[in-house]
Amino acid sequence: MVHFRREKYVPRGGPDGGDGGDGGDIVLIGNLQLNTLLDLRYRKFINADNGGHGQSSKKKGKDGKDEILEVPCGTVAFDADTEERIGEITKDGEKLVVAKGGKGGLGNWHFRSSTNQTPQHAQDGRPGQERVIELELKLIADVGLVGFPNAGKSTLLSVMSEARPKIASYPFTTLEPNLGVVTYPDYRSFVMADIPGIIEDAHEGKGLGIQFLRHIERNNLLLFLVGCDTDIEKEYSALLHELKEYRPDLLDKPRILIITKMDLKEDYELDQDVNIDSSTPIVLISSATGYQIDQLKELIWEKLEKIGEGEPS
Repeated sequence: MVHFRREKYVPRGGPDGGDGGDGGDIVLIGNLQLNTLLDLRYRKFINADNGGHGQSSKKKGKDGKDEILEVPCGTVAFDADTEERIGEITKDGEKLVVAKGGKGGLGNWHFRSSTNQTPQHAQDGRPGQERVIELELKLIADVGLVGFPNAGKSTLLSVMSEARPKIASYPFTTLEPNLGVVTYPDYRSFVMADIPGIIEDAHEGKGLGIQFLRHIERNNLLLFLVGCDTDIEKEYSALLHELKEYRPDLLDKPRILIITKMDLKEDYELDQDVNIDSSTPIVLISSATGYQIDQLKELIWEKLEKIGEGEPS
């Protein structure tokens, strides 16, 4: 503001124009009650409030109100033009500023000097940040099921939890991740995600590869499912390769190799040797008959407890 002090008995009060207020920010905040980004889908332009004008007596203008956008936990924000990763919301109430408000300009009292005691100008404020933001939602679950199509992931999820995913004997029955809560008689529970099947070269975007692979990032424990009627070592190595090519640090997550469909084998005995890294437990199961499902649940809980305590699992 350009203003001069005018009071009785103060004929030459000098400049006293105040500074402008800062503009509001665009802020994302995590909300555990939300599961989708649907509320933001139809909001094309989102603006925070402008800062207020400076006032007389060197009073600063009111700062603009922030625009708060509630998003589900697991939301990642990117700059759509530069593809820069701005940040990620992982906890309830966590905040992330995706666009900064402008800076208020300076009032004319800042520009007084011995040679210019009546400055007739003030500084304009700087405009706020204007950018196109891309939001991506990743599933957050304790346990993620990883495997090629038709490995039995959806069937296992339906047996261990109350989830009822679509199940059929052809590949790519699951096109979107499904979540299920696995409970124990003593009220323990964990969340399991049925991640759609991976195909070879998924890390290059083949099939719906990258859309599927990104959900694996948000799981604490990975269950690799391989059917007993396949070349187990080859399939397991192929799954590890896809994860490594997509994001090498995914292989640092604790994992269990689960060999499914054991009801197809006589006396539930495997007819091939499986030699993998000694740190990865192997569990033979049958979702159809319930063979070793309870043992698997206990092993998963044991692993999750170690992860929660920060111990190597």
